[in-house]
Amino acid sequence: MAEAFFNHLAEGRGEAKSAGTLGAGTLNPVAVAAMAELGIDMSSQEPKLLTPELVTWADHVVSMGCGVDAEACPTKFLVTEDWGLDDPAGQDIEVVRRIRDEIHAKVRGMLES
Repeated sequence: MAEAFFNHLAEGRGEAKSAGTLGAGTLNPVAVAAMAELGIDMSSQEPKLLTPELVTWADHVVSMGCGVDAEACPTKFLVTEDWGLDDPAGQDIEVVRRIRDEIHAKVRGMLES
């Protein structure tokens, strides 16, 4: 969701790539539906695994909530900004909407600063 929001709102001023530490096989369909409610189609995105190359590519690394699964979080070894968000995996649409809205606010704030 963060990748989709950033690339939608940045209007070419930058590019975001989202990656996970455990490499999901498919996008969360509830997250796709929650974003579609706001007119943002992220169905063409693909889950990506966080790699050293992706970290090197990035100017800024944000983790969504390393406290969720600290054992699987390699960003504890990187300089990152942690947004402390809940994981939308397995959540119902109401919870995913709340997480989506939190991500939206964080991405807007990032772009405004």
